Amino acid sequence: MLKDHKPYYLKRFYNKFQKWYANYYLAPQCEYFGRGLHFMKPWHVEIFGGPVSLGDYTTFIAASDKKVRLTVWSAWQKSGKIKIGSCCLICPGVRISAATAVTIGDGTMLAQGAFVSDSDWHDLYDRSLSIGNTQEVKIGKNVWIGDSAIVGKGVTIGDNAVIGAGAVVVKDIPAAAVAAGNPAAVIRYLDPEKPLKSRTEWLADPVALARDFAIIDRDLMRGNTLGGWLRSLLLPRRGD
Repeated sequence: MLKDHKPYYLKRFYNKFQKWYANYYLAPQCEYFGRGLHFMKPWHVEIFGGPVSLGDYTTFIAASDKKVRLTVWSAWQKSGKIKIGSCCLICPGVRISAATAVTIGDGTMLAQGAFVSDSDWHDLYDRSLSIGNTQEVKIGKNVWIGDSAIVGKGVTIGDNAVIGAGAVVVKDIPAAAVAAGNPAAVIRYLDPEKPLKSRTEWLADPVALARDFAIIDRDLMRGNTLGGWLRSLLLPRRGD
């Protein structure tokens, strides 16, 4: 579709339903469920185990074929946890698995299909119930982890770092570094002279931002009707 044909009131109802669903089904599974969390298709977000903490104003985008999965496996040592900071972005297909701890700083973005794990999940020689080696993963503030990247156990990624698409991170990455490859290696550093705007800054006034988005939506959807939306779904035509 070239445009959203839904009437504005229907989009508002859909957004409220998503918020209700997240509060009713996901919030009870979390140790902390932040203020202003935004979920797109929260029924495709799966939380297993705990504790799991989701920071204020973080956005989760899920899809039927790319579910977001947050899994804490602490059955043996009772110490696993996942903590996601404020103003983060979690895209479709992201998986975070913790046996010890995975901590993600404020404003960090995980692109589609990224995988973060603090454990091998099986020992090299004992492949029955052993989770193998496990060591905490620490991802700093305002980090950008690219499409399908993997972050392995024991890794620390510094603030403002960028991890390239498809990278496999098995060693620490310094702050403000751009890393890529398998295994990931630093290929350059961000220019300290250039300004860097984080999601945390962008979401500093969430009320005003929500008001601005509502104005944009009303303008883009002006003239949309329920009949026109149903027609676009059932009888799509060129230009829709």
